[in-house]
Amino acid sequence: MFLFRFQSLEIWQLAIAVGDQLCEIAELLEAKKKYRFAEQLNGAALSISNNIAEGSGSNSKKEFSRFLDYAHRSVFENANILLVFHRRKYISDEQLNYFLEELNKLARKINSFQKYLNKESNNELTKINN
Repeated sequence: MFLFRFQSLEIWQLAIAVGDQLCEIAELLEAKKKYRFAEQLNGAALSISNNIAEGSGSNSKKEFSRFLDYAHRSVFENANILLVFHRRKYISDEQLNYFLEELNKLARKINSFQKYLNKESNNELTKINN
């Protein structure tokens, strides 16, 4: 089976795993007829892995880094949504803590990969200019 470049990235794999779990919460919200909340969470959850995947198809490391920035911001969007859900008693303390830890781990890994890409991009520019 053919694999896209992004499928081998640890950050994409983690984003998919967290996204799946967030989509499960969205399904529970739909069952409670909280459709708008469910829709918002589904979109934000998918946005992380979507931006990583889309960025991996970029022609430059700089452009890929830009998409990682979008994915990083989506992590924070998800954290905010979960904090609101917790305040409204849609998720438990345990769920909130678990997801915030997973999202924090994902944000740090995206940031590290983005720094690596930026360093590689700068190294390529240095080689071209010399």
